[in-house]
Amino acid sequence: MISFHSEIPFQITAPEQTADWLSSIITQESYNEGEVSIVFCDDEFLHKLNVEFLDHDTLTDVISFDYSVGKEIHGEIFISIERVRENAGEFNQTFEAELSRVMAHGVLHYCGYKDKSTNQTATMRSKEEFYLQQQGY
Repeated sequence: MISFHSEIPFQITAPEQTADWLSSIITQESYNEGEVSIVFCDDEFLHKLNVEFLDHDTLTDVISFDYSVGKEIHGEIFISIERVRENAGEFNQTFEAELSRVMAHGVLHYCGYKDKSTNQTATMRSKEEFYLQQQGY
């Protein structure tokens, strides 16, 4: 089950449709859906997580904590709404498209995709684009 939570005054539009779309990514990648929590927060909240758990003193748009067991996806995805808004402007995207990209990115990490090397990043971007097209972006 995919659930949405917020540490700030923010509510996702069409949560059921979005959850169904994210579930379809998991299924299309040949994984099984377990418990996935998506938490919307601000830069300060996400920065604290980044420093405390990943030892990275930088701002980021998304952090995924993967608790998957085998092919069953479990985890928490934390998303900075501030970063998503800024990145949407920087990449000339709508806020909704950028938010969808970041959510798909988090789920794709659970499906084994990485983004540490140039080749891994290219594959991740290609997958993000493929699934965003399914959302009409």
